[in-house]
Amino acid sequence: MNRARSDIILERMMSLHPKIIDLTLDRVWRLLEALGNPQDGLPPVIHIAGTNGKGSVQAMLRAGLEGAGLAAHAYISPHLVRFHERIRLAGELISEAHLTKVLDECEAANGGAGITYFEITTCAALLAFSRVPADYTLLEVGLGGRLDATNVIDRPALSVITPVSVDHQQFLGDTLAEIAFEKAGVLKRGVACVVGRQKDAALEVIERQATRVGAPLLTHGQHWHVWQERGWLVFQEETGLLDLPLPALRGAHQIENAGIALAGLRALGFGETACEAALRDACWPARTQRLTTGPLAEAAPQAELVLDGGHNPAAGLALAAWLGSLPPRPLHLVVGMLDTKDIGGYLRPLADLALGLYGVSIPGQTATLQAAQTVAAARAEGMRATEAESVGTAVAAIATAEPGARIVICGSLYLAGEVLRDNG
Repeated sequence: MNRARSDIILERMMSLHPKIIDLTLDRVWRLLEALGNPQDGLPPVIHIAGTNGKGSVQAMLRAGLEGAGLAAHAYISPHLVRFHERIRLAGELISEAHLTKVLDECEAANGGAGITYFEITTCAALLAFSRVPADYTLLEVGLGGRLDATNVIDRPALSVITPVSVDHQQFLGDTLAEIAFEKAGVLKRGVACVVGRQKDAALEVIERQATRVGAPLLTHGQHWHVWQERGWLVFQEETGLLDLPLPALRGAHQIENAGIALAGLRALGFGETACEAALRDACWPARTQRLTTGPLAEAAPQAELVLDGGHNPAAGLALAAWLGSLPPRPLHLVVGMLDTKDIGGYLRPLADLALGLYGVSIPGQTATLQAAQTVAAARAEGMRATEAESVGTAVAAIATAEPGARIVICGSLYLAGEVLRDNG
């Protein structure tokens, strides 16, 4: 099969800097200047930072804007199957021709200078966004916030900080306060910021930074509240109360993600139509996603297959809470993670729920935990664990031993992407 030209360009871009992550804005500003500063010509920007829930909140915001009859650009990372997923132009995934064009332009303007893959591809996304009419631009932070390549918008329409937890310590700091400081780097003078539920240490930092730069906050538990009641979602703020259907995205944690999205839509002046669409129409793959077709489903026809890309302790807690709310069924995990993640912290809340675990290595990822390392970490948490060559062999083994099991494939968005690619 012939490779797409964009894949060839992206492969070259991987070699422009010796590090995958090197947090600074200098290289981004240099390239944007060479491109004519496309970031200054974007439709109004909603800038989304935080540790957990960024993608779900963005998906709900986009659904809400589209439900109000508007078009939104959207930028996410990482992608699951194809790079094109990262760039959505006025509601549609970027075409191969359009992606190739902006990548070519960025490569030429960069002139072979050192720049990370994320930085140059973010510049390509901003260039594409600047050329296509839309009503809003949704920018998801890649890592941190203060020095993230997306943090080049002088005055967004709105900022968002989802719950902050400990992750990416090697880049953002060892403590929750240090990490929150990096996330709070998206705050801008005079720009409202919706803040999701935070631990005290994180909220204190965000509030301090907001005061310093002059950014008004709309904070969970202070300015807005959200909860589930009798099969409905209830959202309350100063202007009143909304009774809405539960989010299409499953899990108790999605109630609070929905609250963030609703607070954002309300802050932008949108009414109940947009709010209902945000909950009803949002779609976000690899977040407690059920797999009902493809080779994996065929290998385990009586099983319930779930795919989840969460990869840090907070995601483990959220997944455990959701699994605990489901009708009882024997639970088995298939886990693959990167070696930069806290696997013990991720597995701990799941350990008492699962009857067993298969550890797998993530194909094509040099930073993967080897299957044996995942098994060792699981056993350290008191879990019964076995190595498997692949997700497919693990699913088949579980289905043979316990046909009606609930099988959850989890631990990494990179693993989720491989599963979606292979499963069709």
